[in-house]
Amino acid sequence: MFNENGSGKLENKNKDQKILTISDEELRDALREMGTYIDISETDLENIFKIVFTHLHKKLRISHGANIPKSPPRVSAREIALSGFGSIAGIGICAFLSSYFFEPIGFTLLIGSFGASAVLVYAAVKSPLAQPRNLIGGHIVSALVGVACYQIFSSTIWIASAMAVSLAIIAMLVTKTLHPPGGATALIAVTGGAGINKLGFLYVLFPVAAGAVILLLVALAVNKISADRQYPEYWF
Repeated sequence: MFNENGSGKLENKNKDQKILTISDEELRDALREMGTYIDISETDLENIFKIVFTHLHKKLRISHGANIPKSPPRVSAREIALSGFGSIAGIGICAFLSSYFFEPIGFTLLIGSFGASAVLVYAAVKSPLAQPRNLIGGHIVSALVGVACYQIFSSTIWIASAMAVSLAIIAMLVTKTLHPPGGATALIAVTGGAGINKLGFLYVLFPVAAGAVILLLVALAVNKISADRQYPEYWF
C-alpha cells in the first residue's frame, strides 16, 4: 500500500509491513544525480511520485485480483434442464419399480445413496467419479463391505458403521472404483433397518447393483441428448 505520512514522506508498505520511504533529501539527490537542468520543483517531483505510486498501486491490485481463482461459470438453462430430466427419469424408474414390483416381495430398488449418484451421473458427467466403472463398481464393492461389516460387528452398531464406511473407502481406492455415494451404500447396509439387514448379501444385487445399472442406462440415454455432453468419458 502506498501513502503519504505526516512528514510529507512517501511510503510503500507491502504485506510484510516493510516500509519504503522517499525523503525530501533523496528527491534533491535524485535531481542532482541526473546532472542536467530540469525545470521542475521538488514539490512537482514529489507530486509525480505520488501519481506514479497511485498507478502502481492500481496495477498491483488488478494483478493480484486476476490471480484469485474464480468459481466456474453458471451452466446453461439447457444443461440445468437436462440434469433435472435425467434425475427425474433415473430415480423415478427406480422408485416406480421398487414400489410396484420389489417391495411387495420384500425387496427394494431404492436407497438414499442413489440420490447422490444421480447428482454425479446427470449433472457432473465429466467427473471421474461419475463414470460407469465408478458408479457400478463403487456401489457393489461398498455393498459387499457394508454387509460383511454388519455380519461381523452387528453386536456393536457404531463399530460396524465406522468399519463399513472406512473399509469401503479403502476398497474403492484399491479397486479404482471411488464413488462417494458408495460410502453411504456401505453405511445403509449397517443402519438401513431390519428390512435391509435381513437381505444379507442379496443387498448387493437388490437394490444396489440393479439400481445402479438402471441409473447408468438412463444416464447413457439422457446424456446423448446434448451434443455438449460426452458420457461416458471411459468405461474401465
